[in-house]
Amino acid sequence: MRLLSWWARRLLSAVLTLFVVSVLIFAASRLMPGGFAEVVLGPFAGPDQRAAVSAKYGLDQSLVVQYGLWLAAAVKGDLGTSLLSGEPVAGEFLLRIPVTVELTVLGIAAAVLIGIPLGVYTAVRAGQRGGGALGRLAGGLGVSVPEFVLGSLVVFVFSRYALGLTVGGYRPLGEDVGANLRSMVLPAAVLSVFAIAVTARTTRDAVLNVLVEPYITASVARGEAPLAIIRRHVLRNASIPILVVLTTITAYLLGGAVIIENLFNLPGVGSYVVQAVGRRDYAVVQAGVLLAAAVFVVLTMLADATSGVLDPRLGKAVR
Repeated sequence: MRLLSWWARRLLSAVLTLFVVSVLIFAASRLMPGGFAEVVLGPFAGPDQRAAVSAKYGLDQSLVVQYGLWLAAAVKGDLGTSLLSGEPVAGEFLLRIPVTVELTVLGIAAAVLIGIPLGVYTAVRAGQRGGGALGRLAGGLGVSVPEFVLGSLVVFVFSRYALGLTVGGYRPLGEDVGANLRSMVLPAAVLSVFAIAVTARTTRDAVLNVLVEPYITASVARGEAPLAIIRRHVLRNASIPILVVLTTITAYLLGGAVIIENLFNLPGVGSYVVQAVGRRDYAVVQAGVLLAAAVFVVLTMLADATSGVLDPRLGKAVR
């Protein structure tokens, strides 16, 4: 019964979060300087022309009515129609989501495959000569360097010199795997730098906290191999903070994909939403932000459920 109550509270919190996000993004999109009519017609259009465009697309109605109509349609799964192309926003997203998802998955994979081992290494080496200083230095640089700076540098270098990897020229994975990977390696690498650094730092702190526990000392006294201790005892007990930070990083990568997709000319959801902001294509902007918020909420709920499985004490707290 307590478990059902816990899930009900989580679902209610998720719905309220998405509702607040929908209100904020709707208000923010309408408060941007210059409306859709001004962008489409230009600065020299007369009031009658602007009024005609606003009436054609329903922008002459009150904001409350516009929000109500949009929210009612979104609840039914209708994300609206692009004001510029006249195509359903959901269909446009379906064409672009594979690019953003591939970019995010590659970034998360790099964070897991590089960040976690690096964090474990620096934690185990703490107190020894060197103490994993190189790993800590790499982590500090990864957190400090902005994506657009690193991305701009990578674009310049790989555009100036033929180094085997391409900038732009995206090819879908289903058409040509090799060409797809050559076009995705660089943006995924730039996007994953921050994720790797944060994952490594979180893993290091979590592992250090576990290494001082009595059961680790008992495992050493029993003569267990170091790798076995790390695999059986350390990683499982340190996994919850790592899982939480990976969930947060996934949302960050979805947001960071906006910058990376524009820098590397990738036809993903992020670049599509950025173009829609400049063109005041309200339906696309609202749907993009709401979709990102929904993904983050779902990932957070899954992380909470997984934490209860990894740590039985957390599972008992909600049963």
